[in-house]
Amino acid sequence: MAPDSRSDSDVRIGTNDVRRDGGEGGPAGGDSRRPTVSSVAAHAGVSRQTVSNALNSPERLQPDTLKRVLAAIEETGYVRSAAARQMRTARSGVLAYRLDPVLDGISGLVLDTFLHSLTSDAEAHDHRVMLYTADSDEAELRQFERLTRARSVDAFVLVGTHAHDARYRWLTERHVPYAVFGRPWARQASGKQSQHAWTDVDGAAGTSQATEHLRSLGHTEIAFVGWPTGSGTGDERRRGWEQSMSAAGVPTRHRHGLDSAQPDGIRSGAEAARRLLEAGATAFVCASDSLAVGAWGAVQAAGAQAAVVGFDDSPTAAALGITSVRQPLEQAARWALDSVLSQLDGRPSDPADSGLLVPTLVVRESSVPAPAAHP
Repeated sequence: MAPDSRSDSDVRIGTNDVRRDGGEGGPAGGDSRRPTVSSVAAHAGVSRQTVSNALNSPERLQPDTLKRVLAAIEETGYVRSAAARQMRTARSGVLAYRLDPVLDGISGLVLDTFLHSLTSDAEAHDHRVMLYTADSDEAELRQFERLTRARSVDAFVLVGTHAHDARYRWLTERHVPYAVFGRPWARQASGKQSQHAWTDVDGAAGTSQATEHLRSLGHTEIAFVGWPTGSGTGDERRRGWEQSMSAAGVPTRHRHGLDSAQPDGIRSGAEAARRLLEAGATAFVCASDSLAVGAWGAVQAAGAQAAVVGFDDSPTAAALGITSVRQPLEQAARWALDSVLSQLDGRPSDPADSGLLVPTLVVRESSVPAPAAHP
């Protein structure tokens, strides 16, 4: 990437050197002590083209030849140059990912797991991850323009999807490969099929598991501590609780009295739990671990026998002994990487490859049984 095409907000993971003669391997200064394609070829007793095939098109080689070349690469300590490969293939080997600010230090850190898995899996496939920032859709589209114009990246991995998301159209119109972790909420609400593949965690399944778990502990007055309506993710998590409560025979009017909506955060979770405890709730399903931490603190401060379940299985929830819904973020990252690599290999994104990943419940000390009924 040219020096003037990189902003301070970009982080590029991994660097490689380029030999002055344009070959692969060796430092920029052309240190002949570093192994090259030619030295690997001589060591293996094959041609330079055979070594190139082993690196870029291994399917063209006989298994024994490929094995011999790979052994020579290992024995000589050869390291291929990403920059030389970029000049040859017109690909950078770089995937771009937007890094969002952490707002509360609890739930906001959850996507770090996704990013770590994406980066690790990408490195295993000889790709790197570049981070960029944007505080609005418009700013992100400007980042798209800058990065694609400079040919700094091959593809984008998108998170934080929302209704009327403009990113899909921009990338699709310019034939830029991308993978999406999150649902196309507007098209889903209208009953239309997505025009691209996506994956997401089934939030409704997660809160339904949480509600059924609390019912198995004897709770009937199970409250939901969630976000204001309008957030696709938040609405899905509320829906799972509603469906389980409805299946248990809880009337709609009574459910409304157990449903609390507030901004995400520890303080708002505590305030909601205090109100709901006074209304008779004995258990809480929370839309996030931030809300759950607040609710659990309020329960303990009140000396109440009440249970709390969070969502995201954050390190904070684990440290405080709060039961929480764990998202399969490593699986989502693998799907995203497979999607962009397939597109880079010439296979278009197929909406039929979309699907939901089922979360799991991690049970801890906050799974308190319901108070014994008084005769």
